[in-house]
Amino acid sequence: MNLRKQHIVIILFAALVLGFAGAYFGVQLADDQTPDSAVQDSGNTSDSSNKQQGNLMGNMNKVSNAYNLIKENYLHDVSDKQLVEGAIQGMLKSLDDPYSTYMDAETMEQFNNTIESSFEGIGAEVSVVNGKVNIVAPIKDSPAEEAGLRPNDKILSVDGKSVVGMDLFEAVELIRGEKGSEVVLEVQRAGVEDPFKVTIVRDDIPLETVYSKVKKINGKKTGVIEITSFSENTAKHFSKQLKELEKKEIEGLVIDVRGNPGGLLKAVEGILKNFIPEDMPMVQIENQQGKKDKAFSELNEKKPYPISVVINEGSASASEILAVAMKEAGYEVVGVTSFGKGTVQQAVPLGDGSTVKLTFFKWLSPKGNWIHEKGVKPTIKVKQPDYYFTNPVQIKEPITYNHTGDKVKNIQIMLKGLGYNPGRTDGYFNKETEEAIKKFQQENELNVTGKINAKTAGKIETAIVEKIRNGKEDQQMEKALHVLYK
Repeated sequence: MNLRKQHIVIILFAALVLGFAGAYFGVQLADDQTPDSAVQDSGNTSDSSNKQQGNLMGNMNKVSNAYNLIKENYLHDVSDKQLVEGAIQGMLKSLDDPYSTYMDAETMEQFNNTIESSFEGIGAEVSVVNGKVNIVAPIKDSPAEEAGLRPNDKILSVDGKSVVGMDLFEAVELIRGEKGSEVVLEVQRAGVEDPFKVTIVRDDIPLETVYSKVKKINGKKTGVIEITSFSENTAKHFSKQLKELEKKEIEGLVIDVRGNPGGLLKAVEGILKNFIPEDMPMVQIENQQGKKDKAFSELNEKKPYPISVVINEGSASASEILAVAMKEAGYEVVGVTSFGKGTVQQAVPLGDGSTVKLTFFKWLSPKGNWIHEKGVKPTIKVKQPDYYFTNPVQIKEPITYNHTGDKVKNIQIMLKGLGYNPGRTDGYFNKETEEAIKKFQQENELNVTGKINAKTAGKIETAIVEKIRNGKEDQQMEKALHVLYK
């Protein structure tokens, strides 16, 4: 698969963003970026080489014996191809690495056709975690974001068909579809007892990866650049927009990589060259022998204005490279701990159209820290308001006064976030909650009953999603802006 196709993968859930049959790439090396440490003399003596060769032959004989046993004695007919494909898949599965995967020739061809033909879907980065399709992050301005999907949401079924334990590519094929068509996802959210269903209308997936604007903070012109993924042209677009902001004489800059699941290594390096001075590496790539290759910029001095970075639990891989490099260079990082992916994969064709995507390296911070499964901790921890973490409520029978439970609690938190006072947010439907519901219904042209039916719950959820998307109470961004001028 050529680089252009890989880059499309970064931003299209419909094409299984940054992944093949198992998980998204996160950070991927381009062909011309393979570190020297990827191929080197093992340093073995001839004796040890002979011993290793003998062990290899013994193991291959074991595999051959199992192959022949199955072919000659298994109750049902089985093809050579099935056994070979199963052996490769089994080897990769035994690594217990969700980022190392295999795609056979047929799946690879279908995958390539998907990339070339489709720019439509729901728009979300995904991986597989413990057999479940895991949302890494929804793409900015995508149907998934508009529907309120969040990092770490688990997709259990698609249009009523379970995808638990299903190959990720197969699951994606169920989720993707033509613009304007609907798909119903059953979602399990951490901390919520019952799964809920979300109906999403598929649409074109936005291809832009860099967005910028100027905000006035304490009378100072401040640039804000949001990076949604790291694809082929991201660094070029970032540098162009940064220059445009500097022409407007910005006095500070915020870089927002929340919900950014990663992308190409060369893209994040191209961005860091603007900020990391030449006396410290931007990132280190370490091979299995422990040899490290360090990437440096040619920057003589830092920018003359203050800079902060915003991260969240959906910031992964290349986003974490950026965040930890900026943190160790002395810049403020605001938000909550990031996703925690510190490995690098490469796609290796096997010659017959099939491909293995294998973890080759780990990446380290400028100071040599490995954030894998730990994430990047912010220098300033800021959580979003409680209503950011509410969930859709499935209503079968109306919820009324004196009811209790998580559904009531969710509605109460949403009402409070929308400016309606429910009196409490502990899940008990009291009279104040009833009055808050009536007020909301009256102001939104609903039947004023004080009861929560499906229509009222849907209106409340829509209002909360809209409020989150407009960013008026984005506490993380507000802190990142104001910390520049503390």
